[in-house]
Amino acid sequence: MKKFLQTSLTAFFIFYSALFYGQNHEIKGTVTTENGTPLEFVTITVKETKSNSITDSSGSFTINTTTNATKLIISLFGYETIEVDAKENAITIQLALNNNSLDEIVIVGSRNPKKSKLETAVPVDVVNLSKIRNSIPQTSLNDILTYLTPSFNSSRQSSSDGTEHIDPASLRGLGPDQVLVLVNGKRRHTTSLVNYQNTVGNGSVGTDLSAIPASSIKRIEVLRDGAAAQYGSDAIAGVINLILKDNVGLEANATYGQTSRNDGQTTNLNLNYGTKIGKNGGFINLTGEFNNREKTNRSQNHNLVIFDQSAYDNYFAYDYSNDNARAIDDAAIAAAGLTRDDFNFQIGDAKIRNVQGFFNMSVPVNSNIEFYASGGMSHRNGTGFGFRRLPSETGNVVAALFPYGFQPELNSIVNDKSLISGFKFKLADWKLDLSNTFGQNKFDYGVSNTNNFSMGTNSPTSFDAGSHSFLQNTVNADASRLFPTIFNGLNLAFGAEYRLENYKINAGEEGSYIDGGAQSFPGFSPLNEVNKNRNSIALYSDIEIDFSEKFMIGVAGRYEDYSDFGNTINGKLAARYKITDNFFVRGATSTGFRAPSLHQQYFNNIAADIVDGKPLNSGIFRNDSDVAIQLGIPKLKDETSKNYSIGIVYSPIKNLHFTIDAYQIKIDNRIIITGNLGNDAFGDAVPELQTLFAPYGVQTARFFTNAINTKTNGIDFVADYDMLLGDGKLNISLLYNYNKNKVADKLNNVPTAFIGQEDVYYGPQERSLIETNTPNHKGTLSFNYGINKFNFLLRETYFGEVIRDGFPFGTTQKHSGKVVSDFTVSYKATPQITFTLGANNLFDVFPDKQIYENSYFGVFKYAPVQMGTTGAYYFARMSYRL
Repeated sequence: MKKFLQTSLTAFFIFYSALFYGQNHEIKGTVTTENGTPLEFVTITVKETKSNSITDSSGSFTINTTTNATKLIISLFGYETIEVDAKENAITIQLALNNNSLDEIVIVGSRNPKKSKLETAVPVDVVNLSKIRNSIPQTSLNDILTYLTPSFNSSRQSSSDGTEHIDPASLRGLGPDQVLVLVNGKRRHTTSLVNYQNTVGNGSVGTDLSAIPASSIKRIEVLRDGAAAQYGSDAIAGVINLILKDNVGLEANATYGQTSRNDGQTTNLNLNYGTKIGKNGGFINLTGEFNNREKTNRSQNHNLVIFDQSAYDNYFAYDYSNDNARAIDDAAIAAAGLTRDDFNFQIGDAKIRNVQGFFNMSVPVNSNIEFYASGGMSHRNGTGFGFRRLPSETGNVVAALFPYGFQPELNSIVNDKSLISGFKFKLADWKLDLSNTFGQNKFDYGVSNTNNFSMGTNSPTSFDAGSHSFLQNTVNADASRLFPTIFNGLNLAFGAEYRLENYKINAGEEGSYIDGGAQSFPGFSPLNEVNKNRNSIALYSDIEIDFSEKFMIGVAGRYEDYSDFGNTINGKLAARYKITDNFFVRGATSTGFRAPSLHQQYFNNIAADIVDGKPLNSGIFRNDSDVAIQLGIPKLKDETSKNYSIGIVYSPIKNLHFTIDAYQIKIDNRIIITGNLGNDAFGDAVPELQTLFAPYGVQTARFFTNAINTKTNGIDFVADYDMLLGDGKLNISLLYNYNKNKVADKLNNVPTAFIGQEDVYYGPQERSLIETNTPNHKGTLSFNYGINKFNFLLRETYFGEVIRDGFPFGTTQKHSGKVVSDFTVSYKATPQITFTLGANNLFDVFPDKQIYENSYFGVFKYAPVQMGTTGAYYFARMSYRL
């Protein structure tokens, strides 16, 4: 019995030990490309089991097996799937690109699939957003790009109608409509909003980057060079290409933050899930994101007369009133049990709520055909704020409804939807791509906490003010082939495009527009309604020749024909020469164009404004309107550009890279929106013009016109260095942009009626928006250090000096350069869970306060320039990845 017990116990412990060892045999490894770049989202599967793992941002993985000798299957879409024997507990694996894959690793700016970002003839920034997103403070694309790409600028606007709800952005200081946005290499539609409130991008129509959830994006490619000859209209400053995620696995993130002033609270929740489809590399990736941002308020007490003091001959502002005006207001405020703060304007970021869903998928039909699709929907609710109506404004405020005046609210509903679908074919050595890209943006306006004065006590306090929408559908047919035996490789690409566009304006309810309409934002009337279409066709060709391993030349040409303004032909020549294996020179010259948008041709409205303290109605009129024709306002034509760039690429050691690129962009016939014609530069009426405008119910008028020529000169510098430091890895990057815009002194196409009115037609304030409102100098120095389970990010961003021109009632003011510090700490508590704490603008840096002359009698404490007026923002984030 004793011997049996000993035998049984021995067998038990042997079995238990084997079981224990089998359950806890751990393999750690790293997966990289052939040149050593870590690969994220690689799937590692133990052969003939369901055990699997996914690599993290450093290419690392850990997987448990039940045997010593384990076969692992390593797979990532776009790369060769391989099988390896894991004979050791630590392994390194390299994956090769799948040369037969129908999906190319696209770098925007070159259609040659063999080119990396350092080998292109023009500068391209690649931001691996999926790798860094969890460690940076910013959550929206506009904010992310502002701090990662020095030539990109975006700042939130206040009291600017719809522009509060869709932030205007610029590349190289040019207009929001002079940069083309692609998604997975396909043209993205623009927003339906026209910026006309004398903000950045005044008179332009941009792309709403915030309609695309950042959590759905794998990487961002920013081509910093003119590319209209390759991609068509709008690509004057460059191209932003958003590549959607294609990984498998589950990722969830939750972020909460607020400013140091206990406002601007943000909540961001996102979920990303990807899975394989079939056994031949198919996948679908789904993203859902919720983002809520509360308003901020950066107001102060002002010098506007608050209560009606007409009996004392006091009007508008204390500056123009008798010495007793302030005391009279103070007594009335005290009698009402209120304070001056109750009459401050709401100045700051709008309240925004986004709910979004996106998808990306690819399914091989067979070895030669692949179906792909991507797209999504975004639903945004915004609350912005117009100019406060004070009780002293007896011609604007129905006192029985609002005895103390009111702060109008502009309530937006912005719906955006898109769908890309197509097939890729492999025919021998040719690759064909047939696709259709649909996009639509609709902007609905509501105005609340306001009144229509003409309706008296019968006035509603909220109104449906109408809407505008823009639809774009693009059909593409593209073909390409790499000829490896011609010289050192010749890549040929050509294709055709057909695009249909539609722009609409729909009227609001009658009370929103009759007899002056709703205060702050009169609605669109039936006279403003628009339903206009146009179409265009394009043909392009693109050839890239490697004459040798050192010398490459690219040539591109594009013909486009628009149904509304005619045709254009543009070309591009680019070259790169390798002086040594680690020192290249590169350069390009090209012509480009931007077609006048349907919005610029057909947007029209009547808005209430205040000039020199007096309310007036100002109209924006179409160029084909009777009044425009009578005044000699010319029909809009395309903007044309000439781009030149030259640069160097230098990699003295394996992990250190420098690029320097100088550029010049000349643009003729840029489209602007004029000032309020009908008053002179100082707000005094021009009787002959106001008589002309009177039948249309306005005192002043504005028009879109090709009025200016501009020249942009600049330099981009990028340095990036990876090194081992102790037990961790340190990345140091230095990015810098110098950019100078100049508007030609002479205006184009000024009608005879406005000779002598040039400072109103296009005045000093409008010039400053292009020339000096964005920093000439901007740079970013960042340190990213990962060690064990920790990751630290320290980033310093310099926003250079800007100059604002308050003409005609204000003056010029220099806003000195500022440095903004970002700092985050991430801790990987488990292989699946990471916690991050951090701050954007850690030290609460603001632009210089506005001088009184530019502050509208103290209403606007800060100008919306440089880093904006949010101030310090602190956040916490939890990330989960499976």
